[in-house]
Amino acid sequence: MKKKILLAFSGGLDTSFCAIWLQKEKNADVVTAVVDTGGFSKEELMDIQDHALALGAIEHHTLDSKKEVFDRFVVTLIQGNVLRGKAYPLSVAAERVVQAEAIAKLAKEIGADAVCHGSTGVGNDQIRFDGAFHSLLPGIEVLTPIRELGLSRKQETEYLEKNGVKISSKTTDYSVNAGLWGTTIGGKETHDAWVEVPDAAYPTSGITVEEKGRELIIGFKQGVPVSLDGEALAGVELVGALHKIGKGYGVGRGIHVGDTILGIKGRIAFEAPAPLVLISAHRELEKIVLTRWQSFWKDHLADFYGQHLHEGLAYDPVMDDITAMISSSQKKVTGEARVRFAPGKFAVVGVRSDHSLLDAQDAAYGETASLWTGAEAAGFSKLHAMPMVLAKRAEAKA
Repeated sequence: MKKKILLAFSGGLDTSFCAIWLQKEKNADVVTAVVDTGGFSKEELMDIQDHALALGAIEHHTLDSKKEVFDRFVVTLIQGNVLRGKAYPLSVAAERVVQAEAIAKLAKEIGADAVCHGSTGVGNDQIRFDGAFHSLLPGIEVLTPIRELGLSRKQETEYLEKNGVKISSKTTDYSVNAGLWGTTIGGKETHDAWVEVPDAAYPTSGITVEEKGRELIIGFKQGVPVSLDGEALAGVELVGALHKIGKGYGVGRGIHVGDTILGIKGRIAFEAPAPLVLISAHRELEKIVLTRWQSFWKDHLADFYGQHLHEGLAYDPVMDDITAMISSSQKKVTGEARVRFAPGKFAVVGVRSDHSLLDAQDAAYGETASLWTGAEAAGFSKLHAMPMVLAKRAEAKA
């Protein structure tokens, strides 16, 4: 009797290879499933289904998990202002957790004998998928043909062509991951830190950039974006709308170089206008609401949260503890941020909140204050400097 193997399927080069290889080399019945965590149109999802069935899958499943990504991870990433390397908004890590969970749930439902993913042996996704599957499906066999065989993208393409499957050159050249929280691009030029990634590699290649600027007001409730220009929108819809606006102005592209989970350096290009705009807007709103030490500890723990999520450790109990602290810090982060878009750039030009500490202090920085007298300020200045004064006095005596 043939084994039933559930393949996490995106329709790209790696998972297309896996679909053929599992049938030919493992003599298995292959069930494919694409977990939609954003980045796909209805037409693209239908194309992926048709492609999977054409490759010989006995059945295909399309699983919608976009809301799960936003509610469980994107909210915390915004509230924590999480940008890895102060640049990259972790567009992939959260989605991989949710994708693995959806695959694990389906594997139980259909009685799969094994699960398979198309990760290579050098990237981060293998760690994320493996960790999730081992946690959620203890004892099940996890197959990773690309990693096990150590194949290059060129070798995968050649194998597929021998089996009658044609793959576009762009798919061969680049590994593209499109999702709710942005798109990442790896391959070719990303392997050399001196080489610029060409416009043609990005999803919005060749678009006509809007020339007329515009302003947009983003409403936040307890650190969560809830409206654009006064129109209430659910999280997934709001992110999608901001992606569209940002791409229209040519903003959101970037390059990130960082440490991979395995300890080597990795370089990717990304296009993520919504995350960059939302995190910038949230950060500025937060500045007028949180106290100094709220910001310090929240930012410190948010950085740790982002690191653990990036490294596939979403199920460590510490993540729930950190999420609770970040959420608690956001109780009064309610208000609006005004964002100005222009060709190739955006800026947060104003923020307001009923909980603004700036409005409550009854003082203008560097000018006037009614909360203390000049004499009181002079006394504070003297006492504040006292440790330095004593250190210099002791140094002079030595």
